[in-house]
Amino acid sequence: MLPALKLLKKSGKSENTILFASKPEAIPQSQLTPEEASYAKKQLAAKGKETVLIPRLGKILLLCKPEKGKVTAVKLEKWRKKGESILALLNEHKIGEISIIDEGDHAELALAFAEGVLLGNYQFLKYRKDAEEKESPLTLVNIVSKKLKKESIDQLSILAEAVYRCRTLVNEPLSALNAEGLSAEFEAMGQVAGIKVEVFNKQRIEALRMGGLLAVNRGSIDPPTFTVMEYKPEKPVNKKPLVLVGKGVVYDTGGLSLKPSSSMDTMKCDMAGSAAAAGAIYAIAKAGLPVHVVALMPATDNRPDGNAYVPGDVIHMMDETTVEVLNTDAEGRLILADALTYAKRYDPMLVIDLATLTGAAHAAIGKYGMVAVQSGARKHMEKLKETGLQVHERIAEFPFWDEYGELLKSEVADLKNIGGPYAGAITAGKFLHHFTDYPWIHLDIAGPAFLDKKDGYRSSGGTAVGVRLLFEFARNLGKKS
Repeated sequence: MLPALKLLKKSGKSENTILFASKPEAIPQSQLTPEEASYAKKQLAAKGKETVLIPRLGKILLLCKPEKGKVTAVKLEKWRKKGESILALLNEHKIGEISIIDEGDHAELALAFAEGVLLGNYQFLKYRKDAEEKESPLTLVNIVSKKLKKESIDQLSILAEAVYRCRTLVNEPLSALNAEGLSAEFEAMGQVAGIKVEVFNKQRIEALRMGGLLAVNRGSIDPPTFTVMEYKPEKPVNKKPLVLVGKGVVYDTGGLSLKPSSSMDTMKCDMAGSAAAAGAIYAIAKAGLPVHVVALMPATDNRPDGNAYVPGDVIHMMDETTVEVLNTDAEGRLILADALTYAKRYDPMLVIDLATLTGAAHAAIGKYGMVAVQSGARKHMEKLKETGLQVHERIAEFPFWDEYGELLKSEVADLKNIGGPYAGAITAGKFLHHFTDYPWIHLDIAGPAFLDKKDGYRSSGGTAVGVRLLFEFARNLGKKS
């Protein structure tokens, strides 16, 4: 359950307190006795120590003394992690409410601490018999600060909710969430956040001649969907929309190019890009950011049924490009290509796609960030990378030289869907680039989208990577315009 987040201008009588202060002596005696202040001062004198737990019977009192100086991305991430680190203690003592008090000038770090608490508190217990026993007791986080605005608190609450929704979508198994189910979840999100949502069924997809999406779906017993979400405030700062495109392969067996069984265990996460795009537009709309945003999510599963597409097939894409299929496990780029073609209808200011696209990206940089390439979007890419550092959803931009496109040339069609054994993350990007004629950024989130074990405030399973990045990018876009 997502704890409620409240902003208070003065502290109450909460027994469980996290205090941010430049020095213990500056804290009112109502919060810290002279003996406790003396103890804290000695503890914090230790080199590099920034927190001290004050022993109190039946209470939690954590004193935080951040290092002086400018608030940097590194500091923000450190305090997010410190926020998550107290959850075990809260759970052990069945604590349902905490207050984070800024007694000094550390409002941003106190907010980052709260963010770590909220994001780290996520649990996916739907299928557990012991769900009630395992559920976190934390229901309320108060922040006491004279410098933070209610808007910042509200936006963090909305963003945390969007992250929770995205993680849960990624964690759901195929048995509970096929393509139609995923689109139904997007519709429900749209109703909550005031987003216009339209779901194209198979007949509409056929009428649009989305050959990539239809080809991947041929082996499935379930029909494909294509979801369009649009949020357009009354006075958007952008004359042309920001378009988000998310890969929605709800389960990927690899098709007839079958994956090894050990590589299939987590393939319910292959729709993480679509969940992140939907989560981002949900948060943007619910927060009322003045940015016109569209999200496009093609969805299907990829199975090796008797009518499945096969290596050697030539398929006709929505823009009439012909593609020779050499590997049916390179399916994500096929459904994304049709969505990128559809995006042309909006004459977008920028298109950002997110996809768990290649093992090559995961192999290159691991779980620590996402791989990116861009075309005609240099300024936006630099802003996105800067934003990635701030929210710690980091971006490694790869080269995008013309020679990589040569690897996709086919003898029998306009393109082939794989480029060979080398530079797989880049050639996948080159394939997608063929279907764009606007400023475009591709984010391969294969590494950080799904984790086998908890990593700080990033939960095991779905992480919702991309949601915080895109929300902050849109927030900055709204501010600067």
